Amino acid sequence: MTNTVSAKLAGKRAIVTGASSGIGKEVAMKLLQAGAQVSLVSRNPDRILSELPAGSRAKGYAIDLGDISQVGAKIQAIVADMGGVDIVINNAGMAYIGELIDMPLAEWQKLFDLNLTSVFQCLQAVLPSMRSQKSGTIINVASIAGKQGFPNWGAYCASKFALLGLTQAIAAEEQPYGIKVMSICPGSVDTPLWDTLGDKVPPSFNRAAMLRPATVAESIMTLVNLPDDAIINELVLMPNAGTF
Repeated sequence: MTNTVSAKLAGKRAIVTGASSGIGKEVAMKLLQAGAQVSLVSRNPDRILSELPAGSRAKGYAIDLGDISQVGAKIQAIVADMGGVDIVINNAGMAYIGELIDMPLAEWQKLFDLNLTSVFQCLQAVLPSMRSQKSGTIINVASIAGKQGFPNWGAYCASKFALLGLTQAIAAEEQPYGIKVMSICPGSVDTPLWDTLGDKVPPSFNRAAMLRPATVAESIMTLVNLPDDAIINELVLMPNAGTF
């Protein structure tokens, strides 16, 4: 990080969801390197905490964001613990592969609870503090699947399309309060998410040609570090190999 970036983010209070692996872990590391105080939200925050050097300004919060009945209260408690919040990276998410005709309703609801409703709950929890200070930056991690539909990924696509709509609407609502709400839509990223999908992942998927989580995190940091008078509403970031 440059000195300018470090000076800009030094002492800033950040929340990163899905922080224990993949994109969340990488962006949390970069925020810490830039001098931010970072709250790591994950079902298993110890996985990243164990890798951080002593003295890191990080604290883990073990929260299952899929349990939407308690998300709002737990995120509000984190904001209170930090004494406010300046940066929020809504990164946690899950996928489901399979034709919509066969998808159980319970699986549909589980996916939407995590990919969409938990983000809505997080936003409601952090926005009062940001409004009171008349500043804040929120990055919602969507997907190229929020821009186009893919067969066998219907529920995931629907949740990410909805996330982009939520982001655009709340960005307009919060702009008068000096709060930036932006989205990033990465193409395929080589994260542990693929490991959870087992044999449903097509053999044609070349994970080596996908984006690296660190590459996506660097782009998120570009959004975080924009000048106060600038915003990138939506950033589409694709691997050079194209759409998988």
